[in-house]
Amino acid sequence: MTEKLYDCNPYLRTFTAKVLSCTPKGEHYEVVLNRTAFFPEGGGQPSDIGVLNTVNVLDVHECGGEIIHTTDRSLAAGTTVTGGINWTHRFDCMQQHSGEHIVSGIVHRFFGYDNVGFHLGSKVVTVDFNGEFTGDQLTMVETLANEAVYKNIPVKAEYPSAEQLASMAYRSKKELSGAIRIVSVPGYDVCACCGTHVARTGEIGMIRLISAQRYKGGTRITLVCGRRALEDYREKAQSVNAISVLLSAKPEEVFSATERLQTEFAALKQQTAELQNQIFEYKASSVPEGTEKLCLFEENLLPNDLRRFGLLLCEKCSDFAAVLSGSDEDGYKYAVCSSSNDVRPLGKKLNEAFGGRGGGSKELVQGSVRGTRNDIERFFNEKL
Repeated sequence: MTEKLYDCNPYLRTFTAKVLSCTPKGEHYEVVLNRTAFFPEGGGQPSDIGVLNTVNVLDVHECGGEIIHTTDRSLAAGTTVTGGINWTHRFDCMQQHSGEHIVSGIVHRFFGYDNVGFHLGSKVVTVDFNGEFTGDQLTMVETLANEAVYKNIPVKAEYPSAEQLASMAYRSKKELSGAIRIVSVPGYDVCACCGTHVARTGEIGMIRLISAQRYKGGTRITLVCGRRALEDYREKAQSVNAISVLLSAKPEEVFSATERLQTEFAALKQQTAELQNQIFEYKASSVPEGTEKLCLFEENLLPNDLRRFGLLLCEKCSDFAAVLSGSDEDGYKYAVCSSSNDVRPLGKKLNEAFGGRGGGSKELVQGSVRGTRNDIERFFNEKL
């Protein structure tokens, strides 16, 4: 069984160990040491990365008490190696995981919800709870979590005795057996956990709840801590500053400025639609009554525009009216309408002829096709 150095000292960056075995596995190798400071993937936390001598450690996992290091080159069994942890990656994981414990502990204490899912990703942390929150409740959780950071409370990891564990109230996502490692943040959380954590809460830095969404009957919260929180702030601040320049508004006024712009845009959109309807009605009025069938190509029309124009045109046609918009290179969107016939068979033939997709009702079919304008016109004028 591999001695887990990270368990008692998560700040250990280098160590020496003996290579017990090195087994080829595809393009890589699986190396087992007698002792290691590399944390294996587990409990929602990714594994450490780093080096053994000059060999890169790409991944680490545990199997049957042995810690298996996936490397890009082989190491001779029986030799002594020096291991080096990628500290930037390790400390980032420690910040995120410790921050998540505080958030989950606060949620459990105030709302009674359980943490039923945790994933420490490369950009964000997601935590799934079996309950829902209001916006004010999430603000409270974030505020209390950051107060825990300001207090710089010691974070303790230990293996209590069976007697101590029996009298201890702690969080756990599953039933556990054997030696159970308990990570506690006094006043905020007590949880069974195998991960690496900071020594004091002040090292976590800011805890930021980015978003919350309903998920499987509960809530998925996305959060970031420490350096990630700083990077998130910088990225969003840059976006707000760029938007403020575009809107000629102060950064703190971009929301109200955007609302005004959205209102103006909605009004202009309505005006445009009304003017377009007038144009459609004018063009439709020029079509002689009793026209048998009609195929028109228009520029820059959206599916809803095609539908509205087609329904106006078909009132003048005894068979059908087809309106298309697009190009030979990008394909065409279409609407085929009739006030007297079922156009679904026609739409099916059109799709078959030009590799199209679409469908609709007896009076209207819509979709998209790929072909040349000449071929499509020939289809409507000659084939039917």
